[in-house]
Amino acid sequence: MQALGEDGAPRRAGYRRSAGTPRGEARRQELLDRVTEDLAVNGLVDFSLRRAARAAGTTHKVLLYHFDGVDDLLSQAIFQLRERRISRGLAAAATGPRLADRVRAMWPVLVSEEGRVLNQAIGLAMYDSDRYAELGRGASPQYLPALLSLCPADWSDRRKLEVAQMILAVLRGFVVDPQTDGDTAGVAAGFEALRRALDREEAAGD
Repeated sequence: MQALGEDGAPRRAGYRRSAGTPRGEARRQELLDRVTEDLAVNGLVDFSLRRAARAAGTTHKVLLYHFDGVDDLLSQAIFQLRERRISRGLAAAATGPRLADRVRAMWPVLVSEEGRVLNQAIGLAMYDSDRYAELGRGASPQYLPALLSLCPADWSDRRKLEVAQMILAVLRGFVVDPQTDGDTAGVAAGFEALRRALDREEAAGD
């Protein structure tokens, strides 16, 4: 599995002959977009280089020209799916008057079909950590900046980070519970508790 950079993005050092040229980068992005769309619809089950090649309308040899193997391609596609999820979540949260409202507005995006695939990626990282650990390890560096941006601007950086970490951990639990035991009522009750906690944080000031 490809290593991650400091920003959580998969490093591009493994890219092959297409690296470093505008034309090669444009072609690589085109292929990646097509594979990402396939993942969003069909999930990770039976994902392979040949399936990716069919989705991209090319051959597996062409993919190997642009990517450093199937794990590199999967890592890049998952990163791109998360970026899309984050953008949609922030757009949904933009009009919330309070932090709790903004977090709650993101929820439909988190449990969308796209979110299901990203949860599969976390599961895969837990199932085979030797090979896929970075699919999970790269998640927090992507999500945290978005959650930090939802916090009140006058909070200290430390307080923003503490609250953002709490929100991320709680929302991860909310995502998993309905899929494992179907407890949607428990998630609804949990959201009420999270809302009260965030309201208290916001009312307390910095």
